[in-house]
Amino acid sequence: MESLERTGWKRLAEDLIRSQTTVTLATAKGDVPWAAPVYYVNLGFFLYFFSSPESRHIQESASGAPVAAAIYCPASAWQDIRGVQMSGRIAPVPLGPQALRAFAAYMRKYPFTAHFFEAGQRIDLGSLTKRFRVRLYRFEPDLVYYLDNSIRFGFREEVPLQRRPTRRNRRGGLGTRPDKDSAT
Repeated sequence: MESLERTGWKRLAEDLIRSQTTVTLATAKGDVPWAAPVYYVNLGFFLYFFSSPESRHIQESASGAPVAAAIYCPASAWQDIRGVQMSGRIAPVPLGPQALRAFAAYMRKYPFTAHFFEAGQRIDLGSLTKRFRVRLYRFEPDLVYYLDNSIRFGFREEVPLQRRPTRRNRRGGLGTRPDKDSAT
């Protein structure tokens, strides 16, 4: 199974991400680390979640500081451990088509969210963020590893992400970011 093509690892990683509900985001300030579990919805490898702008993981990632993320399946034996390890950045999602797509996907994945509102009350991105004093954020990975102990103990394979130049890079800079198409 180790000879599985790189696109196969990508598919396995995306399937695992889609099947789970909670991502643990890890940040740090100085030499003090922090981990925060949040519900998410994915559009490809981009993870969308709601958090308070005042929460520690958002405050510590606000300056563009790197963030680590882990998603894994419940396991009762070491052979059952499967998951993804990622590093990337968190950014607020501005209101627009991307935010609306993420919100619609979130509501499909977590329909119980509607129970937090009164019957007949309009449920949209604005009402959710106002009611809970949260904002929509996106974790955008720059590195993803798929891990699967059913293959062998400690098995880990880098998942290829399509890259495209950022706006800054289109003007002559050197960096890249995951391609929009890799998010769907």
